[in-house]
Amino acid sequence: MNKTIKLRIKKEISRESELKVLKLKGTLISKGYTEIIHIEDENEDFYMNTFSTSTELKKEAENYILDYISSHNVNDIITLLSTVK
Repeated sequence: MNKTIKLRIKKEISRESELKVLKLKGTLISKGYTEIIHIEDENEDFYMNTFSTSTELKKEAENYILDYISSHNVNDIITLLSTVK
């Protein structure tokens, strides 16, 4: 059964921060956590990015995202939201 992971990403960011966001998304795909990331407007300030991953990879993907946010200092730009079934 697949799980959906949600990321809230700030819209108005610097070019440097935008590259960090793109790198995260690319790495999620290249590591095999997902094949596609869906992007939609949440409101004026944020995008909602969602992707599905297998139950087996869910925790690993979440840990990778949290480590990435911390190590690349983008905690004011990217937020990992609760996962849903």
